[in-house]
Amino acid sequence: MPATPLAQPPATAPRPRSAAPRRLMTAAAAALVVAAMPVTLAHAAPSASVSPTTVAPGGRVALNVEGCGTKVARVTSTAFNEVRLTPGNLEATNLFGNATVFSNASPGAHRVTFECGGPGGQSVTVSLQVTPGAARGGTGGSIGSMSTTEVAIGGTLAAAALVGGVWVLRRRAAA
Repeated sequence: MPATPLAQPPATAPRPRSAAPRRLMTAAAAALVVAAMPVTLAHAAPSASVSPTTVAPGGRVALNVEGCGTKVARVTSTAFNEVRLTPGNLEATNLFGNATVFSNASPGAHRVTFECGGPGGQSVTVSLQVTPGAARGGTGGSIGSMSTTEVAIGGTLAAAALVGGVWVLRRRAAA
C-alpha cells in the first residue's frame, strides 16, 4: 500500500502583535517605582521611640532611634540626664539605650529629643508622660491588693498540695 502524505493545516497569516503586553509591563514598572518611593523617603528621616511612653518618677525607659545613618546619637530630655545611644546592629541602622527618669521629675509631658550624630544632626522629638507618684519596687506593680478570700483559697491549695505530696512519698516508701 502506498504511503499517503500527512495532511498539513492550511497556511494562515501571522497575527499582528497586540500592544497590551507592552502596556501591561509599562504599568507594572511604573507601579513598582511608585511603590518603592515611600520606602525610600521613609528612611530619609529618623524615627524614634520611648518605651514605655508613660512612667513614674524613678522608672526606667528604653530609647530607640532608627534611620540615623550614623553610629552615634544622643538623647536629651528634662525627665532624665543626657544619654548616648549605641548601635544595635553592624549597619548602625538601629541605635538604642536606657535612661532612668529623675525621682523628682515633674508630672506631665516631657519632650525627648533624639539627635543623630550629636548636636546639629538630624533630630526627632517624641513625648514621654511622667505620672505622679513613685515607681513601685518588688513585684513591679504587677499585682495589687488581694482579698482575704483569695489568700484563703491560695493557702488551702498549697496545704492540699503538701499533704498530697507527703502521702505519695510515704506510699512509695512502704511499697
